[in-house]
Amino acid sequence: MLETGIKGYQELTVKEEDTAKVHKSGTLDVLATPRMAALMEETAWKSVAGELEENMGTVGTKLDLEHLAPTPVGMKIWCESVLTGVDGRKLTFSITAFDGAGKIGQGLHERFIIEETKFQSKADKKKQA
Repeated sequence: MLETGIKGYQELTVKEEDTAKVHKSGTLDVLATPRMAALMEETAWKSVAGELEENMGTVGTKLDLEHLAPTPVGMKIWCESVLTGVDGRKLTFSITAFDGAGKIGQGLHERFIIEETKFQSKADKKKQA
């Protein structure tokens, strides 16, 4: 059973492929908002993955974030998450991202616990429709 308070941590060094220019979210060589969002989701799902039963996983359903400051290529960023709510299969996380100069982003994220094989099968059936 998942309980609030579970923490997550992930980091990366910003590379060219992480920039706004490459992600088509802008023209600059700074960390792209979509890349920060992906790191936030990764931090959340990995923080609870080991607590789930076999063949169970989580899927993101909502991400409300603020990208507060730019980070250039070559700088390390890290993301910290805290599981703040458990309501049946719905999980809520508070997530904050940093670089060496301070906070660069923050957000709230919702995920739902799913049975992976069943979920994948449901998605695959869309191709047959």
